[in-house]
Amino acid sequence: MKRLILFLALAVCLEFVHAQHYENNWESIDSRPIPGWFEDAKFGIFIHWGVYAVPAWAPADADIGVYAKYAEWYWWRINEDSEAGKLFREYHNKMYGEDFKYQDFAPRFKAQHWDPKAWAEIFKNAGARYVVLTSKHHEGFTLWPSEQSWNWNSVDIGPHRDICGDLSTAVKDAGLRMGFYYSLYEWYNPLYKNKLKKYVDEHMIPQMKDLILRYEPDIFWTDGEWDHPHENWKSTDFLAWLYNESPVKDRVCVNDRWGAKTRGKHGGFYTTEYDLVHEGTGGDMEKVWEECRGIGTSFGYNQVEDLDNYMSSDALIDLLVEKVAGGGNLLLDVGPTVDGRIPVIQQQRLADIGSWLKINEEAIYETRKWDGAKNNRMENVFFTQKHNKLYVHCTEFPKQPIVIRGIDASKISLLGYDGQIAFTSSDNEIKISIPELSPIDNPSEFAWVFRIE
Repeated sequence: MKRLILFLALAVCLEFVHAQHYENNWESIDSRPIPGWFEDAKFGIFIHWGVYAVPAWAPADADIGVYAKYAEWYWWRINEDSEAGKLFREYHNKMYGEDFKYQDFAPRFKAQHWDPKAWAEIFKNAGARYVVLTSKHHEGFTLWPSEQSWNWNSVDIGPHRDICGDLSTAVKDAGLRMGFYYSLYEWYNPLYKNKLKKYVDEHMIPQMKDLILRYEPDIFWTDGEWDHPHENWKSTDFLAWLYNESPVKDRVCVNDRWGAKTRGKHGGFYTTEYDLVHEGTGGDMEKVWEECRGIGTSFGYNQVEDLDNYMSSDALIDLLVEKVAGGGNLLLDVGPTVDGRIPVIQQQRLADIGSWLKINEEAIYETRKWDGAKNNRMENVFFTQKHNKLYVHCTEFPKQPIVIRGIDASKISLLGYDGQIAFTSSDNEIKISIPELSPIDNPSEFAWVFRIE
């Protein structure tokens, strides 16, 4: 009998091990569940920081489309034959001269006031649960001492610091999860332009594995995938290694940017960007997903953005509520200045989000999308759920009672408010009476959340 039990136990273990092995094809790769921590986290901080922080410019108010306002695309735009390219080029020639090369900006990227611990504290106080740093954008400049980017990285030139390493340590010490953005392609790398296979085998994949082995991130967030199909990038080969052999195989999360037409189809969590999937409109998705965007019109710091270009704290909190209620996460970007400071207006926005989350965090973290929302559509009202609790998010304070169909209630409260909330419950429908709040009793100046038990 003991031998039989031992044999069955061994068989179960072998089956478990077998179940955890992923082949280098999408059917197998896509079968891997997203680690639960990601869907619970809900709110992360994106950071775009590199040589592009030196010119730090894009035409924020021009009518040229969303993507053309990204300051981190400066090098590409000054060489581009387009309406946006003309604006970038005119600015560059006026400020630096026609003979000034983009590479000449690198020694000016000093980061002399950068304090990674201070950054981590700002992100933690904002209520973020994870951080994603651009380890390398499309310009190819790496924020770690990559052997494949000799003299075009933050240790050999500019800050002379391992930014990926120093920030990773600070973020993890603050109790947050750390991740890296990585651009698969590089605009002007001769190897990429002329010998793609060699670029992938000897440059890209070694860099990606180096980031994983060196820093053991919880998120690996790729981009720049659109030039080639996933086969050319050898994406499933890398992901099979990541899921089967890497030191983060059990906890790492990846996105869906692994080749032309993979967004919203393959990989880990799906991504939208300023509510777009490429040029198409994004929205609620059945799979775990994440919206990324800047507080303003750009990911990288743009020195000419003014107050009108920035979302208000109210709008950002509404955005967080909307994305979480839709089953997604929000990855909100900050663009630091060239000397390593997070602009004060961005800090202020993050502080306001953090203050709101201290009151309403139970309605955000570890929650899930409520299926009953589709039968209870109301303007400025969103829903999240957790266990036996339903949370009703009001992005404007209600003037009329709220009627919700399809549920019963034993108790209703307003998060952050000590007073009683009156309600009626009958025929699988509840009606919430709205209290009159004095300035002292009002728990928030932004969104309000009713908890239904």
